[in-house]
Amino acid sequence: MKMLIKRQLHISACLQFIRRPNFDVKGIISKLPSYVDSVKGRELVVSDELLSQLNQLQNKQQQIGDLNKEISYVQTRRKQIESEIKKDKSSIVQLKTELKNLKEKFQNFMAEQNSIKDSILETCLSLPNLVHPDVPKTDPEIVHWINPKAEYKPDPIRDHHRIMVKKHLVDFDTAASVTGTSWYYLINEGAMLEQALVQYACKKARSWGYKLCLPPSIVRNEVINACGFRPRDMNDERQIFHLSETKLGLTATAEIPLAALGLEKTIDIERSTPVVGVSRSYRAEAGSRGRDTKGLYRVHEFTKVELLHWAKPEESDATLEKLRAFQTEIITELGLSGKVLNMPMNDLGSPAYKKYDIEVWMPGRGTFGEVSSASNCTDYQSRRLNSKFEDKSTGKLNYVHTLNGTAMAVPRAIIAIVENFYEPSTERITIPKPLRPYMDNMEYI
Repeated sequence: MKMLIKRQLHISACLQFIRRPNFDVKGIISKLPSYVDSVKGRELVVSDELLSQLNQLQNKQQQIGDLNKEISYVQTRRKQIESEIKKDKSSIVQLKTELKNLKEKFQNFMAEQNSIKDSILETCLSLPNLVHPDVPKTDPEIVHWINPKAEYKPDPIRDHHRIMVKKHLVDFDTAASVTGTSWYYLINEGAMLEQALVQYACKKARSWGYKLCLPPSIVRNEVINACGFRPRDMNDERQIFHLSETKLGLTATAEIPLAALGLEKTIDIERSTPVVGVSRSYRAEAGSRGRDTKGLYRVHEFTKVELLHWAKPEESDATLEKLRAFQTEIITELGLSGKVLNMPMNDLGSPAYKKYDIEVWMPGRGTFGEVSSASNCTDYQSRRLNSKFEDKSTGKLNYVHTLNGTAMAVPRAIIAIVENFYEPSTERITIPKPLRPYMDNMEYI
């Protein structure tokens, strides 16, 4: 990977190994109405608590300023006393008591200031990103259609669960006995289809300039949190499988370890290349929303091909459009029909400034289903990971913008292929042409 880096500071007393994040508190206060809108618009479970913390932010910052004045006075007076003692030793007795009192005041002021700073930091860490002005409030906006159909008619005969079980492409029953619900075995041509989708997506990404990466699927909880995957998501669902008696968790997406490639690093933004990562992904509460619990749509473990970009702040909007174009090309080439959506505020996770989803038609399910998303996270993750670049125009270090997108969420792509290309009269599934070279040149399943 053409990413030149230099190591920055390592250890913070407050965090285990990630340096304490540096937030522009004054900048946040100056944009307070925008942050309030972001919190309210995302409909976060913790909205009331977070809004209360936001309202206190300016007062806390003022308290920091007042304490700085008190600390400055104490330090100045201590130096004066020490100077007086040096000049006149006889004054040491009467000044010793004042010096002791000043020392206690200094310690108390510092303790109070550190407590307030910790409180401010926790508020900043809990804040979601700001929201792009083009993001709709509550309903997604269709940006454009991909391979549009004249009619979208549900067809239960094309249900992927029924078809794949009957054709011995998947085994849910054994997986339920071996592991539990929402787990599965892909077998025979079902397993081949997964491998074909992964290889196709990776080759496509490489042709677009991405460098291949196979990241770890277990990372430190601090990294998971820094990427915006807090213990519970905006719907109060547990996202992450945490490993007991460790400080580690299973990754919900390769976005997490890929973004962490920039952990505590200064990135040569002019020479860095975007990465495409392949990994297993783990979701703790798959199917907990009360729907899609049958089949492959919501599962606990799946293979995902993920894209990650680092960008200059002024280039991240354009980079998001490139991600969207890449994803659109994949759906187009696979012959699927779908729509690109500009997602509303109440569907954005905390890191996202703006997000596109692509939903494709799944006739067996009788609805459109999300198969990919692309997000601009601006400096939300980079501030928490301490990922910077050198701004050549100023010579100063600035936070990079991180963007991520799905190249292939395998189970949902399989659903779309099976349900759209199954022919009831022959009971055959036509394999999309781009996948055939990776499936022994088979045309049908």
